[in-house]
Amino acid sequence: MNILFFLTPKKDIAYLYEEDTLRQALEKMEHRRYSCVPIINRAGKYIGTITEGDLLWGIKNKLDLNLKEAESISITIISRRNDYNPVNIDTTMEDLMEKALNQNFVPVVDDQENFIGIVTRKDIIRYLSDHLFDKEDKAN
Repeated sequence: MNILFFLTPKKDIAYLYEEDTLRQALEKMEHRRYSCVPIINRAGKYIGTITEGDLLWGIKNKLDLNLKEAESISITIISRRNDYNPVNIDTTMEDLMEKALNQNFVPVVDDQENFIGIVTRKDIIRYLSDHLFDKEDKAN
């Protein structure tokens, strides 16, 4: 199965640019109610992901929680515990599911490593659930 079937395109998700500030990250995550957001550069290349926890520990370790000062802090100076590893658009369903076991979403990049969107764990589970129940209904 082609993973593009599951893809939520970049235009439909929130992401950050690598030069975005801590304040911008906090506001975007709060507005969208996301706990983890992809980071890309202006050329569209996937850089990594940043989580609420990364931001929390960055605030604790790098500043005295002054939101005005957060406007001048780039998100790239905040240490990230681990990045969500992306997959290429040609990845197998097995590889996609393996990544989704450990990540809420799987970033997807094209052949030039440009970020094109995400596949959510929720979409994979919904697809598998629909097919499981569909097979059960046909067996009865």
